[in-house]
Amino acid sequence: MTDPGTISIQDYFYSLPEERIAKYPLAERDASKLLIYKEGEIREDVYKNISYHIPTNSLLIFNNTKVVAARLLFQKPTGGVIEIFCLEPHEQYPDITTAMLQTCLPAGREEKVLWKCLVGGASKWKAGQVLEKKISRADPEIILKARTIEKRNDCFIIELSWEPEFLSFAEILQQAGAIPLPPYIKRSVEELDTERYQTVYAHIDGSVAAPTAGLHFTNDILEKLKEKKIQTDFVTLHVGAGTFKPVKSETMQDHEMHAEFIDVSATTIKNILDNLDNPIIAVGTTSLRTMESLYWLGRKPELRSGIMNGTGVPFSDLRVSQWEAYALMKEKVTAKFALEALLEWMDKNKLERLVTKTQILIAPGYTFKIVKGLITNFHQPQSTLLLLVAALIGSDWRNVYDYALQNDFRFLSYGDGSLLWLPSTSSGRD
Repeated sequence: MTDPGTISIQDYFYSLPEERIAKYPLAERDASKLLIYKEGEIREDVYKNISYHIPTNSLLIFNNTKVVAARLLFQKPTGGVIEIFCLEPHEQYPDITTAMLQTCLPAGREEKVLWKCLVGGASKWKAGQVLEKKISRADPEIILKARTIEKRNDCFIIELSWEPEFLSFAEILQQAGAIPLPPYIKRSVEELDTERYQTVYAHIDGSVAAPTAGLHFTNDILEKLKEKKIQTDFVTLHVGAGTFKPVKSETMQDHEMHAEFIDVSATTIKNILDNLDNPIIAVGTTSLRTMESLYWLGRKPELRSGIMNGTGVPFSDLRVSQWEAYALMKEKVTAKFALEALLEWMDKNKLERLVTKTQILIAPGYTFKIVKGLITNFHQPQSTLLLLVAALIGSDWRNVYDYALQNDFRFLSYGDGSLLWLPSTSSGRD
């Protein structure tokens, strides 16, 4: 087995010309090109025909997270602009949904919300200075205030408050913020991005980047899948800005993977369990990371020990760390056993939903436990997302990317995509 810690990121470089990066989406979501890779063979089609390439009784898992308008621009009295990019809630909140629903009620009390943020122009923001932003187009008018509480190595802790107090933080962002397009889309946000940098099934507020594989799907495609008896279900992984974090270390052992919130219902876990003998396809790397994380959560020795001994497992311990999968991989445990254990633990703890964090790094050397196929866009060179693709299809990732470059496929978030099948010889579903 390849030790993913020794992987040199230089081995996952390819030349991506600037003109191949899609700056805008196509006029029709499902008109994007689709590359199909299976057992070393490559074909192409368009997304509107994707149901033709998926077997009946397959299970597609989508990520229903919703991109929030996480960029807040404040203008100082002197004219300078401070940009606050809300990354994720402070540790005081158990999950993103709770933080998004936070209000400043009850009125008359100094209720605040704390968020981890990146700050553009931080050197111009004096300690203790309160920034204020008025949104007059809203009815009623919104007044939003921001103050720096703490500077950390990778972010600032920003205190935010607003009037009217009864509005939730999600409603404030909707009125006061802007959609945070990826840094490689080198243009300003436009009105079309409000709709197109969002999947048609987006439901749960919390992402600062779209699960882009899903941007190609339309209600018409979803109906065609249903007609073919292809099942669909949803998980939630709130995509953080860390998805764009470059790998700066020479080998992966010195790279810290970003952690992201996941939220999965017991019903969905049961659906995955019931379909382990059918092709399970992740729509996007976020859905894939979520499903594979479910396996490793169910594999945790302390979880299984807790079930047998009738003891609980602290919530803080039930999360997936970066290298955990590789440490546990030697012991053969079936996906069925792991998911059943996870469901039993949820039942004993009276949980209908599992809300936690995953930091899983999927790279060559990883053995897939649940997923058999992946629908995904084309990713940046030397990125953890490209490592995930290489883990799935091996060295053929170069053939796939060379084909896409030579056949006018569009790359990255607003670009075209692919349906990649795990080689039959790589099955890890014991």
